[in-house]
Amino acid sequence: MEKLNLPVYSFKIKSEGERKFIFDGIRKKYVPLTPEEWVRQNFIKYLESEKNVPLSLVAVELPLKVHNVDKRCDIVVFGRMGTPLLIVECKAPSVNISQNVFEQIARYNISFRVSYLVVTNGLSHYCCLIEHGRGTYRFLRQIPVYGELKEG
Repeated sequence: MEKLNLPVYSFKIKSEGERKFIFDGIRKKYVPLTPEEWVRQNFIKYLESEKNVPLSLVAVELPLKVHNVDKRCDIVVFGRMGTPLLIVECKAPSVNISQNVFEQIARYNISFRVSYLVVTNGLSHYCCLIEHGRGTYRFLRQIPVYGELKEG
């Protein structure tokens, strides 16, 4: 798989015929190893090892409804009281991070109302702080460590 702009982590990968699978420790199963899944699994490891996010407070591909359409949020990080704090939208490295990607995660945030939105393709990472009370947002230079995340 493609080298990402993240630290190098090790994973359990297996092959079945021509297909490769990567073990997802959150979902506790092997999933098809697509370019987007490669980014998702690396970013989960990044959140755990670099941002001190407890894996017990992470959900992967969490279902939600957007305008009565079933969707899935790539990564959701929860606070210790079960409140969503941060959502991550992962794209394959070949996908440009565009305004459409930010609009997608903003639509997901209608359901979650988190303060932190992260978009990554494994090469570029963007973190946005939503200030719901003010109706404003701003981009952060880096993703805060888990203990610094505040509720929406």
